[in-house]
Amino acid sequence: MNGFFRTLLLFLIVVSFSNPGQAADGQEAKKKPATSGELFDAIARMDSAMFDAFNGHNVDLLMSLFTNDLEFYHDTGGLTNYEQTKENFGKLLANTPDIRRDLVKGSLEVYPIKDFGALEIGEHVFCHKEKGKDDCGTFKFAMVWRKDGDSWKVSRVISYGH
Repeated sequence: MNGFFRTLLLFLIVVSFSNPGQAADGQEAKKKPATSGELFDAIARMDSAMFDAFNGHNVDLLMSLFTNDLEFYHDTGGLTNYEQTKENFGKLLANTPDIRRDLVKGSLEVYPIKDFGALEIGEHVFCHKEKGKDDCGTFKFAMVWRKDGDSWKVSRVISYGH
């Protein structure tokens, strides 16, 4: 599958989940809660583990939670693969030693992807000190988690709203 079709597929996944209560014919559809349950709890734990590694500036632990075929789409930074993403995280964490990420409370949504894993959608805040003052930004994200046995890893990231 070429890059255009992968991007189109990811766009369609995000758009299809952006209003899950609306059926194709305009009627309200019954929807499963995306904010509770076993799958939600598992992905919430993985999200927490991922950003404990980020906040602890542990690039190796952070990258162990991504698949080797990672595609990281960033609205202002473009598309990066696993190695480029690792390099970018290394530079960011080295150049901004006080940066931290926190999930916006109540923003997390998790949807199953049949026979693959899950889609996580939410908002997060990144903060660091700039000239002695907090400099924070709130951004949206979507992550596709692949389940392999009991292991969860992120294979696709879309980070937007910067």
